[in-house]
Amino acid sequence: MNRFVSKISRMKFSSILGILIILIGSYCNKNTTDQIPNRPGPARKVQFRLYTDHDLSGDNHTIIFRLSIQNSKNQTLWDSLLAPMTIKNIPDSTHTIIVEKSVPGNDPSKLKVGFYYSIENVGNSWHLDSLNTIDTFK
Repeated sequence: MNRFVSKISRMKFSSILGILIILIGSYCNKNTTDQIPNRPGPARKVQFRLYTDHDLSGDNHTIIFRLSIQNSKNQTLWDSLLAPMTIKNIPDSTHTIIVEKSVPGNDPSKLKVGFYYSIENVGNSWHLDSLNTIDTFK
């Protein structure tokens, strides 16, 4: 019975976290003086996947993730903060948090995409990758 209650609690947490991600993502728009023209061509999309394959169950530090898409000039095309969470609540691979975003303006340049994160009383770090000019999905 305890396992069942625990599983339902995790499912509720995942559902609430998913709703928060959608709400946060919908409110995080970059307002710049330069309008990004929508370029023709195949739509480019980035899929952010947040999970861990390590046992972090004992780590109670707070972590904040920022998702980011930057162009070749290091201009931020899009970014969004996820709700703060404790490290022990970073989901495993079967409960991956997935955020998919179209590249603003369908920018054709090589893009820097990934996560920046800040751990309370520890510091900042990142995990970045590139979306090459010929790629339409990462």
